[in-house]
Amino acid sequence: MNIIKTIILGIIQGLTEWLPISSTGHLKLAEHFLRLQVPILFDVTLHIGTLIVILFFFRKDIKNILSAFAQFDFKTEDGKLIPLIIVGTIPTAVIGVVFGEPIESTFQTTLPIATAFILCGIILYSTKDRKEKADSITYLTAIIIGIAQGIAIIPGISRSGATIAAALLLGIKREKAFKFSFLLSIPAIIGALGLTLYTQFNKLITVELGWTEIFAGMTVAMLVGYFALRILWKILLKEKFHFFAFYCWLLGTILITLSLSGF
Repeated sequence: MNIIKTIILGIIQGLTEWLPISSTGHLKLAEHFLRLQVPILFDVTLHIGTLIVILFFFRKDIKNILSAFAQFDFKTEDGKLIPLIIVGTIPTAVIGVVFGEPIESTFQTTLPIATAFILCGIILYSTKDRKEKADSITYLTAIIIGIAQGIAIIPGISRSGATIAAALLLGIKREKAFKFSFLLSIPAIIGALGLTLYTQFNKLITVELGWTEIFAGMTVAMLVGYFALRILWKILLKEKFHFFAFYCWLLGTILITLSLSGF
C-alpha cells in the first residue's frame, strides 16, 4: 500500500465511522471500486485511531464514569450509565458472535450493501419530527439500542445512525442519545478489535506494512474523525439528523444501478 491509498482509507474511515453513513460499507466499496486490498492490520489501526477520537471527545464523561465505578457509586448520573452500558453491550456481543460470519460472507458484493444503505436511509429519516419525551435511559431502552448497534455490523447500516435513531425513536433527548450511543460504542469497538486480534493473529503477523503507512492512516483517521464527530453533534442539535437519509438513498440507488449494469 502506498501513502496515497493509506490517506484515502484514513479519510474514509474518519468521516464515515462517526457520521451515520456506515464506515464498513464505504471501506468495502473503496476496496471494490478503487481496487484496494486492505490488510487486516491496517483495518485494526484505523479503528484504533477512531477509538482514540471517542476517548478524547468524551474524556470528561469517561473520567466521571470510571471514578463512579471505582467508588461503586451507581446512584449518580454517571454511575447509572455503568450498568446501562453493560446491559446494552450484551445484545451487541451476542449478535456479533452469532451472525458475524454469515453477514460477512453475505455482504461481499455491491447489491446487498446497496440495499443496506437504502434501509439505513429509512431508519435515519424515521427520526424526523420525533418528540423528545424521556429524560433518562432505562434498561429496556439500553437493550433496544444495543440491538440496534448489533444490527449495524451489516455493511451499509451505520452504527451511530442505528443507535442514535433507536434512542430518538424511543423519545430519548438528543444530548443523551448522542452521548449514550458513543459511550456504548467503546466496549463494542474494543471487543471487535480483541476478537480480530485473536482470530486473525496469524494473518496480522505476516502482513508487510510499513510504519509510515500505519502512522499516516491512523493520524488521518483521528483528525478527520474528530471533526466528523463535532459536525454530527451540531447537526443533531439542529434537528437535521434525518438529512443523512438522502445521502444513503442516493448512494444506494447509484450502487444498485451500477450493480445491475455489471460493474
